[in-house]
Amino acid sequence: MERLVTAGVISSLLLDSRVVVCEDGVHWMPSQVPTPDRSPTVQVNIKNLIDDVQCYQTVRELRWPDGITCPSCASQHIIKRGFDDTEPARQRYECHDCDKRFDDLTNTIFAGHHQPLKVWVLCLYFMGLNLSNEQIGHELVLNGSDVQQMTAQLREGIEKKAYGDALS
Repeated sequence: MERLVTAGVISSLLLDSRVVVCEDGVHWMPSQVPTPDRSPTVQVNIKNLIDDVQCYQTVRELRWPDGITCPSCASQHIIKRGFDDTEPARQRYECHDCDKRFDDLTNTIFAGHHQPLKVWVLCLYFMGLNLSNEQIGHELVLNGSDVQQMTAQLREGIEKKAYGDALS
């Protein structure tokens, strides 16, 4: 199963694509390329392959490489306070110093939106493959206005990260 998850993450899933599992690994093959006889073809719904727990763990590792800190006071005296009701992989915290509550997504571009984190991650991935908003919407089964809003916010976040406050 782990190889299948890897295939979903690294394969370039265009509108008409196939993931082929071979003895030497998992490959993406456009539909016009014949599939080798030794390789079965697997249709993949990428949203089902992305693991919520792994998405949140990755956010934690990237956001807090030296340990979780309070977004309000930067204290590392943090208490875990359970998980979110709607997204069970989303950890809640409380700062022991300032008593503020926060979670994995507080003060990020992913906070306060109805789409799950894995949809945002996939949207960002598809943007990296240079798919159009229409193609992203088709792959993620989202309407055009949701995709437009998500890609605009992701681009803005990328620009802020790359250029810092120079754009302000």
